[in-house]
Amino acid sequence: MEILTGKQIYEVDKATLKSQNITSLELIERAGTVCFNWIHSKLKGNPVKTLIFCGIGNNGGIGLIMARHLHQHGYNVHCYVVNFSKKRTEGFLSNFEKLKDAGVWPTIINSTDDFPVITPQDVVIDAIIGIGISRKIQGFTVDLIKHINKPKSYTLSIDIPTGLFPDKSFMKGTSIIEASHTLTFQRPKITLLLPENEPYIYTWEAIDIGLDEAYIASMKKINNFIIEKEDVQEIYMPRNKFTHKGTYGHSLIIGGNHGKIGSVTLAAKAALKVGSGLVTALIPKCGYEILQISVPEVMVEVDAENELEGFDYETNPTVIGIGVGIGTSKKTAIGFAKFLRTNQLPLVIDADAINIIARDKELLKFIPENSILTPHPKEFERLFGNWKNDFDKLKKLKELTTNHKFIVVLKGANTVIAQGENMYFNTTGNPALSSAGTGDVLTGMITGLLAQGYTPLNAAVMGVYLHGKTADLAVQSTGVESFTASMIFNYIGKSYLDLFTEEKSLSIKKPSQPEPEDSEDDEIYV
Repeated sequence: MEILTGKQIYEVDKATLKSQNITSLELIERAGTVCFNWIHSKLKGNPVKTLIFCGIGNNGGIGLIMARHLHQHGYNVHCYVVNFSKKRTEGFLSNFEKLKDAGVWPTIINSTDDFPVITPQDVVIDAIIGIGISRKIQGFTVDLIKHINKPKSYTLSIDIPTGLFPDKSFMKGTSIIEASHTLTFQRPKITLLLPENEPYIYTWEAIDIGLDEAYIASMKKINNFIIEKEDVQEIYMPRNKFTHKGTYGHSLIIGGNHGKIGSVTLAAKAALKVGSGLVTALIPKCGYEILQISVPEVMVEVDAENELEGFDYETNPTVIGIGVGIGTSKKTAIGFAKFLRTNQLPLVIDADAINIIARDKELLKFIPENSILTPHPKEFERLFGNWKNDFDKLKKLKELTTNHKFIVVLKGANTVIAQGENMYFNTTGNPALSSAGTGDVLTGMITGLLAQGYTPLNAAVMGVYLHGKTADLAVQSTGVESFTASMIFNYIGKSYLDLFTEEKSLSIKKPSQPEPEDSEDDEIYV
């Protein structure tokens, strides 16, 4: 699924009005009705007090439409207009009159004295400001947002939580609605997927308001995408009857040092479990018995006694996964640099291999094109420097993959896979993966998929998706805290099977809120 910018959404809106021969008011009515239908399906006539806060733009107009429908269906609805500007859109004015005609006179909020009482038992709908926001909110609206957030009521935001920008970071001290759930229109916005916005985006979904899908498909400057099950189904390569182990490639996993043989064991087993026909591990001698006993299906070659030094192997691999647990000692770093300068095979580079490259960035030019780097944020920072905010981080990520012609899998919630100008955000996984060794397993899975003949991008996309899905399936019985990397192996096969079964949703407890970060934009919302 495409991720659209605010500007692109407005472009699609305009194209929809033309292709469907409808007015802007008709499109707003459609959006408001879809949002009402969503909440109506959840409330099912529940008399809970529902407070709708509407701005004076089209987002507020949608809130007014919801208020009208809720009133007409007998709900206990209270509507408030946040009068933060003298400007009003036609979408607001028209629906304000319709709501009054239906018998509901909204309360106008002009100052803090007009704030209603909100309790934790109430439902709040945030339709104050949508993606049209361009400047920092100020005035009594700042206090209103704090007032809405304080009781921790169930809060539904329309299109985007008020205060968030769709395509850039917020400014320090900004007041932002902490949404329990966000209904975003037609396509997700990138801001919904970023770590810095976690306090304001608990869950979200893109709802269909009938925008012109043919026009979206024809748009040429879309560079960001959501990875969904359907995408992985399309790249999945089923096996035919007349095949053998040689058909599915030979993965070589190079890793480990004294005390860290577990990492290479996990990676090697993951390459096998994801379907690599053959797997060999090149490790220090001290890990020989451990790996042979732990994963008897894996062949083993050895290097120096306690650490990797020569990086020489005799097998004939299809692809190499390298870096898990190798350490960054002088002898290992020298051996790895020599290996990198002479290697011609596709690589999946992780962990300490990335850290060694970060110390000597000249090594970047020896990485074969379309290799895959799998850093976590700290490793990425060591490699490319720190960033001011998440949008700056993504900018650096694009620069890195464009300049060096390789793929980067930046791990975390909504793991992002970058290749050149394009970025793909994963939708599977949960905090259970915040456990030692899960990254080593991911390295092995991507390596094993590459060995089978998946393209580098497809191997990265599929590996990340399946890896996350194992945790989604597992925590339904294990819980989050008790999940370990080894448990992933029990669910790789189930993740494959899940590609062709219905999705199951998962809820994770909302963590504490971090402080907002600075942004370059110091403007204020008028």
